[in-house]
Amino acid sequence: MAFGIDRQELMCWKASVNRGEIAYLTHFWLDPRFPGITSVTKVGCSDLNRLSRWCLDHGLDPAYIHHRERYPHFDLIGSRQADILRSEGLYDQLERFVERKHS
Repeated sequence: MAFGIDRQELMCWKASVNRGEIAYLTHFWLDPRFPGITSVTKVGCSDLNRLSRWCLDHGLDPAYIHHRERYPHFDLIGSRQADILRSEGLYDQLERFVERKHS
């Protein structure tokens, strides 16, 4: 279940993905398969070669890309999520969704 973002944020992410850009969308997320995880960052890009290179550049396995017809993406969770958001300078998403629980 996703929550904590508005329609405008989602629409901007989708538009960026469709343009073949690497786009980041972080939101609150609960899934019983991942206890203690409260957020996910969807890193999307319609250019699968570019998204695969992004995965490899960050030490991630492109085999875990979700090959959705319109919005292919890689899900970041846990410590790698925080590390990558920080390295990409996405402090707003990091503070809103990842580090918030530590405040």
